[in-house]
Amino acid sequence: MIEGNNIRGYYFVGIGGIGMSNLALYFLKKGFEVAGYDRTETFITRSLAEAGCNISYCDSVESIPYLFREASSARDVIVIYTPAIPLDNQIISWFRNNGYRLFKRAEILGELSKQTNTVAISGTHGKTTISTMTAHLLKQSHLDCSAFLGGISKNYGSNLILGKSRFTVMEADEFDRSFHHLSPFISVVTSLDPDHLDIYGDLTSMVQAYIEFCGKTRKGGYLLVNSRIKEKIVKPAGVNFYTYGFSEGSDYVATGIRREKNVYIFDIQTPDGVLNNIEFALPGKVNVENLTAAIAVSLLCGVSENEIKEAAKTFKGVIRRFDVRYDNHGVTYIDDYAHHPEEIRAFIMSVKEYYAGRRITGIFQPHLYSRTRDLAKGVASVLDE
Repeated sequence: MIEGNNIRGYYFVGIGGIGMSNLALYFLKKGFEVAGYDRTETFITRSLAEAGCNISYCDSVESIPYLFREASSARDVIVIYTPAIPLDNQIISWFRNNGYRLFKRAEILGELSKQTNTVAISGTHGKTTISTMTAHLLKQSHLDCSAFLGGISKNYGSNLILGKSRFTVMEADEFDRSFHHLSPFISVVTSLDPDHLDIYGDLTSMVQAYIEFCGKTRKGGYLLVNSRIKEKIVKPAGVNFYTYGFSEGSDYVATGIRREKNVYIFDIQTPDGVLNNIEFALPGKVNVENLTAAIAVSLLCGVSENEIKEAAKTFKGVIRRFDVRYDNHGVTYIDDYAHHPEEIRAFIMSVKEYYAGRRITGIFQPHLYSRTRDLAKGVASVLDE
């Protein structure tokens, strides 16, 4: 049991991570005591503290609140940790040595995914944006939803959305094979470019991990795959298989794409007909493809065409995804999380399209030593184009 009357509180080791923080906020809003540790204070940990979390930035047993380390706590406190935490961390070592129940974040999400019709969005690129788009389309419909997001939604100001619905949207993280714990009703695979090779060793092993993730889809559920990679994915038995993208022959294909006053207008051909004149203001054709995936999922869930079209108009995006932070006096500053060569390429193409004729200066900040080491040549090549 990860929830219930026998649970008093949750302690998070690495509480400031984008995925850990939405779980912490979830249990806090459910009325449980929540505390945690992280190395540095950030806007995420500050917002959690303001919401009522007890957060320490000191790796010592004394920093654990008394409620979580008194004699009886091993029975009614659950400890959740991220794989990024070193094994010699004093706090997690103390909990382990004193008989507490320890779970990886992925294990907790896996248990929660069994409780509702979970939509799990996976892929090397685009999963945060598509997850947030899907959550917005569902949230604005008669269906409602909850969502655990890998970024801060600009519409809701949070990486957690709570609703009264049988649908939950989750970002399916391939790092450390975390997504193998999920039990989705709808699974989505956006892309299969090499990443986390420190975990998988090579692309073949990474693709095999995605195939295993697809096999977690519940019988009678749905698997939606970008048409560019459909040949790499093995369709699980008893699961409905669909494709999306720009390619003719996709089950859900965006067509007639045009721009009017910085708004994209396009149509989507579906197995049941055509959605005409969808309006969408987020820059970049890559986001038209992302929205196509979110619309496909929403239709499979039962959202009406009118609800989809109205919600698409109001989608504001995700912080650090083509995030315009300054636009004045002829200078535009855009912040984007792109850290993979293909993401960087798509971002630069979107900037060139949206700001045609403008001079572009790019600043690249590496993310993760192992990723930068493995993808350095690809990053350099893209930045040199």
